[in-house]
Amino acid sequence: MKPIFKFLTRKNSDTSDQDQIYNQLEIILGYNFHDRKYLADALNHPSITPSGSEPDDFERMEFLGDSILGLIVARELYTRFPDYNEGQLSKLKSKLVSRKYLALKARSMKLGDFINMSSEAVNSGGRDSGSILSDTLEAIICAIFLDSSLEQVRKIVLRLIISDYEHVLQNIDLIDYKSRLQEITQARLQVTPEYRLISESGPDHDKTFTIEVFINDTSFGLGRGNNKKNAEQDAARHAYSSFFES
Repeated sequence: MKPIFKFLTRKNSDTSDQDQIYNQLEIILGYNFHDRKYLADALNHPSITPSGSEPDDFERMEFLGDSILGLIVARELYTRFPDYNEGQLSKLKSKLVSRKYLALKARSMKLGDFINMSSEAVNSGGRDSGSILSDTLEAIICAIFLDSSLEQVRKIVLRLIISDYEHVLQNIDLIDYKSRLQEITQARLQVTPEYRLISESGPDHDKTFTIEVFINDTSFGLGRGNNKKNAEQDAARHAYSSFFES
């Protein structure tokens, strides 16, 4: 796909150009907006919002979209798996609403090409950032809800996010390595892994954190992520793989 987002970031952008962009995304979504302001707000990343301004529509929509997605996924799993207990349903739901899973779905839609973000965010890899992609997908879910109904959103979520989840989950890494690593170290060594922040870099809206994991004051791996939690998971994955599976 050509870099169509350039129309969104260009000053004095032609309305016809923007309409063409929205048309393309609506085809991918399988939904035509009655009020495209909702769609525009969902595509405006906070990096283009001046600091100190009013609460950002994108972040508010992301908040509501996350809740709507969680409700739809929970309802669908409850219906599909009548024999699952609460723990099994919660575990599967957490995977389907995870940042990693949503980012993968967003990439399959080429959603990064449609996001309106600052040049700094673009240059730091924002169009392929898992956090930005997943947040934008949640904001779009909210946009469709505000423009239509919960039932309409449910149909789109089932088609775009849940339809082939079994295959997708088999091919991406959603293991909780922190928990696994802690279980092993406590059982074998009677100690708990320690995670230390080594560095953080990048703009406030898209930072990269580097975490090092220590076991008995010995380093067992470095991890990186767009927040401390993800960086710790990455560090735990390296430690688990290099030490306990060697």
